Amino acid sequence: MLVKSAEFVTSAVKPTQYPEALLPEVAFAGRSNVGKSSLINTLVNRKRLVKTSSTPGRTQLINFFTVNRNLSLVDLPGYGYARVPESVRRHWGPMIETYLKGRETLRAVVLILDIRRIPGIEEQNFIDWLSLYGRAAILVLTKADKLSKSAQKKQRRAIAGALNVDETALTLFSAKTRQGLPQVWSAIERVTGDE
Repeated sequence: MLVKSAEFVTSAVKPTQYPEALLPEVAFAGRSNVGKSSLINTLVNRKRLVKTSSTPGRTQLINFFTVNRNLSLVDLPGYGYARVPESVRRHWGPMIETYLKGRETLRAVVLILDIRRIPGIEEQNFIDWLSLYGRAAILVLTKADKLSKSAQKKQRRAIAGALNVDETALTLFSAKTRQGLPQVWSAIERVTGDE
């Protein structure tokens, strides 16, 4: 996809704060510190559209962006070991679930996984949950540049086994080398009917 414009729209915690549901939407989810912001910034060819942080758990709201004024990208709060107060973390689950269940323009969720880590029960539950609600999942393994080609293959196979999916369902991605960028866009265009 040729990205001509990418703009921040709004942050929200509940449906009344979401922008009007006019554009097809793709949401991005993943554990804290998995490279979610870097992935979105690389997709839209911007350095700082989405704020990146070395501190896990910085994204605490649902952030909406538009690309080329015909697609909405949605950055969901990271889950896992984020160093945030328990009271804040308790609100994340219902906030994200409300969005994922009810947003009529949501076409798919990009689930981002660090290639160096074998996914756990949270990731499997998330995929099962998406399937239950009929939401398409696009599975992306970030930080591929941190491993050699042979280690990438080995990890991809192990992650596919842990998630009980075909290896071809996992796209290797690196914000640093831009590996996998066309494949991620291609998957997004498939689900939004923009091919």
